[in-house]
Parts: sequence; C-alpha cells; structure tokens
Amino acid sequence: MSPVVILTALDLEYQAVRERLADLRLHRHSQGTLFEMGRLGGGRCQLVLAHVGKGNLSAAVLAERAIAEFRPAALLFVGVAGALHAHIALGDVVVATHVYAFHGGTSEDGGFKSRPRVWETSHAADQIAQHLHRTGTWAGDLNPRPQVHFGPIAAGEVVLNSRLSAHAHWIREHYNDARAIEMEGAGVAQAGHLNRALPVVVVRGISDRADGTKEATDREQWQPRAVAHAATFAAALAEELSTEGPTTRSSTMPETNTNIAKGNAHVPAFRS
Repeated sequence: MSPVVILTALDLEYQAVRERLADLRLHRHSQGTLFEMGRLGGGRCQLVLAHVGKGNLSAAVLAERAIAEFRPAALLFVGVAGALHAHIALGDVVVATHVYAFHGGTSEDGGFKSRPRVWETSHAADQIAQHLHRTGTWAGDLNPRPQVHFGPIAAGEVVLNSRLSAHAHWIREHYNDARAIEMEGAGVAQAGHLNRALPVVVVRGISDRADGTKEATDREQWQPRAVAHAATFAAALAEELSTEGPTTRSSTMPETNTNIAKGNAHVPAFRS
C-alpha cells in the first residue's frame, strides 16, 4: 500500500498531525530533509510527515522531494488559514476544490492586470472528501463539530491581516469566491500537477478572519484549535485515500522480466 504524504508549514501544524501517528521512525533524505514515517493510530494508513516552512516556493520544492522519495498515493497540505467570508467561522475547516496563485500578473500603464494560475483538486479526491463531510464520521468526538466548507483557496506570499489594504482589495476584486487565504497551497498543487496529476488536497483550519483581528484571535488560542480540526479531517481523508491510490513499484526494485525454460525448451541469450 502506498503511503500518504502530509506537509505542514508551522511546527504547531506538524505537531497536530504527529500526535495522531504510531510507530514513528525517522527517514533522512540524501539532501538532509527529515521525514517522519508512521501509521495512523487505529488505521492501516502509512503516513509520511514533513515540515516545509512558509511560502509556496519551499512547499513546492519539498513536495517534489517527498513525491520522488516515497511515490505516495496522495499528498495533503494541512494547516491554518484566514477566512475571507463572514459565514465561515473560526475553527471551521476549508477543503480546497481549487487553488489560486493570486500574485501572477502584468504591470502596465493602465494598472496591474491579473494573470492567475489555478489548479483543481482531482475529482476522485474531492469526491472522497465530500463523502467524509456528508457522513460526519471524520469528526469523532469533536463537540461541537466544525463545519466543513468546500471551495477555492487563494495562495500568495503575504499574510493578509486587513480588509482595507491593497492586497485585500485585490483579492475581493479578482478572487471573491475564495473561501480562505494562505501561503503554500499553490506550491504543492503545482508539484502534484507535474507528477502525473498526483492527488493533492489542501485542508485548512480557520484561525483568523484576515481582517486585522489576527493578534486577538491568536491570543484566544484559535490557531491550535483550528489546526486540530484540520488535522482530524486530514487523518480521516488520508486513511481513505491510501486505499484508493494506485500501487506503485518500489524505487529500489526495478521491474524485470524472467524467462523460465522447462523440459527440453531452450531460452536463447540476447546481447545488446
């Protein structure tokens, strides 16, 4: 069974996923990146966990490294995000149906023109995530149960903490259907796209409203609560995706063909 890779940007996010794993062991990549491998407690899913730091660039590079090293069934990015709509409550979970890289554009005499890139979540992965939401079994003993929202997520290179800034205006004007804003989703989505459309799902817990109140919500400890909800959903999703993903060959065991001669049969030797 192929593993599922989960990446996080913050140590808080990493710890929220790590505490759900059993039989942990360390895996050191040849270039120095540390991964932890384990099994989801109570399940069969083999999971690989890594901390990639902030930003789409580092997320893309280390996502590519994880994909090449482990050939996973799927890749998840788990963390916190800022809500962009009032109906999304603190502590809710947002699952990306597609990811906008919103910083792309061209600067002209008439102003800045948007040139976004967009990656859609794979249909199969989205269907599994939607089914988990409908059944409600993912939430376990969480009380009250967080709401799960499906929709676009905007990924850029800045922390948005204002409703009045130029970035806030830009998001509302060009990406007004985005449910949340964060800083790594576009990088991991691109890495998945370049690896035979590997299923990539971005799961975010809402820890602030991206409206200037982030310091207050951080003091109220919404980050650990939000990421705990996202990690719970992601763990349930990883368990399902691990059984859906294609079986892959080990990178250390190339496929070979063997001819077996029986009786008086003769297998000729071929030379290149």
